[in-house]
Amino acid sequence: MTEWTSTDRRMMMAALNLARGALGTTAPNPAVGCVIAQGDRIVGQGATQPGGRPHAEVMALRDAGAAAQGATAYVTLEPCSHHGRTPPCADALIEAGVARVVIAFAHDPDPRVQGRGTARLRAAGIAVETGLMEHDAQAIVAGFVKTVTHGLPWITVKLGVTLDGCIATKGGESRWITGPGARKVVQRMRAEHDAILVGIGTVLADDPGLRSALPGFEDRPRWRVVADSYLRTPLDSQLVRNAATHPLILLAASDAPADRAKALQGDGVTVLTVARDAGGTLDLTAAMRALKGVGLTSILNEGGSQLAGALLRAGLVDRLAWHRAPILLGDSGLPALQGLGIERLADAIRLRFLARQEYEDDVLETYDILSRAYPRDIAAESLA
Repeated sequence: MTEWTSTDRRMMMAALNLARGALGTTAPNPAVGCVIAQGDRIVGQGATQPGGRPHAEVMALRDAGAAAQGATAYVTLEPCSHHGRTPPCADALIEAGVARVVIAFAHDPDPRVQGRGTARLRAAGIAVETGLMEHDAQAIVAGFVKTVTHGLPWITVKLGVTLDGCIATKGGESRWITGPGARKVVQRMRAEHDAILVGIGTVLADDPGLRSALPGFEDRPRWRVVADSYLRTPLDSQLVRNAATHPLILLAASDAPADRAKALQGDGVTVLTVARDAGGTLDLTAAMRALKGVGLTSILNEGGSQLAGALLRAGLVDRLAWHRAPILLGDSGLPALQGLGIERLADAIRLRFLARQEYEDDVLETYDILSRAYPRDIAAESLA
């Protein structure tokens, strides 16, 4: 087992921070960070660029220049070994003359890689060590891993609830159940996902913009998605008005009005049509596969109780972010989850607790969802 030095840990932490900073911008490629070091001195660093190219290793090597000769490269994911729009990163590291490569997560699930990058580096005489801060690196690429292994994007359901599990009054009032601290956390979550998903009910009630308000992250997430069977999203809504600069996808039923689709597309909106399920509503599994098809790897669902319940019922949710405020509404409140259709305790959706954080009076609890429609064999457990 490798004995990691304090320098190794510090350098990999820097690489992980670079990767986290790129989350929400690199789809369909994973967010990766790379640091080039001579001893305890960083001589080059880089992250995967928007849209997925260039890769982190290429950016770090450009930054390092001739100083990469004989250096150690710390990279969060196995370097690619295949020719795409750019040459393999493994080859770039070899040609730069690095002496050692430390890889956090050395099991890229892409069938074009899958250990070939590591093997290529070793065949060139480079010392390769793996597994440093592996769990952290897995978490960052969870969305990429799920799209490769299951053809579905990683889905986080975020809910702001009262202590007794309500998301609004029966009249629909919900601003604000949680306080400023919790809302700031949500802005960061938005920035770290490829898209925000809501239902048409949220659009009609709130006319949301669905963008991060954090300084420096206003361009994220890159996509906004609305589950809108009949294409009722208003042409004068914020989402449609900003579609040219902040892409909007509407998930519509195949029988949605063609004239509405044409009008929305004329305003720069992407309309994806999917079949209805046996219950007559949108087939959400088909919808998520369609979103994967346009390049989305991670989605933050901020929709209402019905959409959240439908995603959970379909087994599509990977993480639950439960923001809880010290407020009680009782039977005057709207339940956080509707339509799960659970009648027996044996059929309850099972969760695994991950973390608990406090923000002023509010509490954020995060959970992995253990009851899923797809086999639980993906490498990553959570998305940071």
